[in-house]
Amino acid sequence: MTSLIERFLRYVKIDTQSDPNSLTIPSTMKQKNLSNLLVNELNEMGLSAFIDEFGYVYVKIESNSGKDIRPIGFVAHVDTSPDAPGANVSPRIIKNYDGSDIKLNDYITMNKENSAALKKVIGDDLIVTDGNTLLGADDKAGVAIIMELANTLTKNKEIKHGDIYICFTPDEEIGRGADKFNYKWFNADFAYTLDGSQVGEIEFENFNAASAVINFVGKSIHPGSAKLEMINASHLAFEFHQMLPVFLNPAYTEKYEGFNHLSEITGSVEDAKMHYIIRNHDKELFNKQKETFTNIKDYLNNKYGYEAVKLVLKDSYYNMYDILKDKMYIIELAENAIINLGLTPIKTPIRGGTDGARLTFEGLPCPNLGTGSYNFHGRMEFASINQMHKALEIVLEIIKLNNK
Repeated sequence: MTSLIERFLRYVKIDTQSDPNSLTIPSTMKQKNLSNLLVNELNEMGLSAFIDEFGYVYVKIESNSGKDIRPIGFVAHVDTSPDAPGANVSPRIIKNYDGSDIKLNDYITMNKENSAALKKVIGDDLIVTDGNTLLGADDKAGVAIIMELANTLTKNKEIKHGDIYICFTPDEEIGRGADKFNYKWFNADFAYTLDGSQVGEIEFENFNAASAVINFVGKSIHPGSAKLEMINASHLAFEFHQMLPVFLNPAYTEKYEGFNHLSEITGSVEDAKMHYIIRNHDKELFNKQKETFTNIKDYLNNKYGYEAVKLVLKDSYYNMYDILKDKMYIIELAENAIINLGLTPIKTPIRGGTDGARLTFEGLPCPNLGTGSYNFHGRMEFASINQMHKALEIVLEIIKLNNK
């Protein structure tokens, strides 16, 4: 087994789920268990890595070329999604996958019907779960690849490069991965997140993103005497949801189409609460979606004659293409690296976002690269060992091409 895969298997066994309801930074202290391990491993390579008070890991690999080369960065996140169980991960390797069904446990079987991505990895060696947890390849595949990159560069001084900056962030899965990023220390001209799926992907378009938190205030009274007096907060929530455009349900959207996704709902007669995420690649349509939320809120408050609906809208990140369209040399560098390794670059819009979107708007251009992992955030998540190795080759080739 290669050191890259040994690293990956070591990292996925550490529970690092983030918590959207936490107010601490990082949102869960257990993320630091992996972050501290990464610091120790980097220092054992002879590098000077450190973890800051917020759980971010930083390390710089000094230039060894003697030439004036643009400093470049690589970023991945240590946390895993709260959407599926993340503790006690038990990975399993399947050699030379032949396209047949993969039984994870007595209840879950992966096949081409429920996991179309399997068609992309026939002949590869795969790492799968036991069906009880997610795998954590999002984004520990990226973490392992960058760690192996650091190991390769420190052991092979003949590979010439400029300054290379590395950061491992916490809390990306809950939208906070760039909140405390140290831009002053991370002095790269540009960077890449390794947080994508199929190897060969270059992602430089993503959703504009916002969140909506809506509180509903009802008027409770005994149901036996409720006629014309009770206003049920849960019914208010239903009414609000039914006024949103039906075909902006994410279950009906694809490609560049935006959506309004109801991610959480709680309620009683007196109080109810709903959480939405709002997404669109197009900034104008994105703003119209947010305006719809405000208009519904105003309509219902006017209808009922009091502040029955309280809305908090918050922008999360924006489409990095608005910045990167004027810096396409960064995309072309990755594209040429992928072509040099015999692959065809895959340019697809992200139906989501990465730390790179926030970093880009804060002045650090940062598109996203594939890691060879699939089915993120669920129990059928898996990684291709072959593609992970190819992803490592791609970042090494990017570094070599950046010298020219």
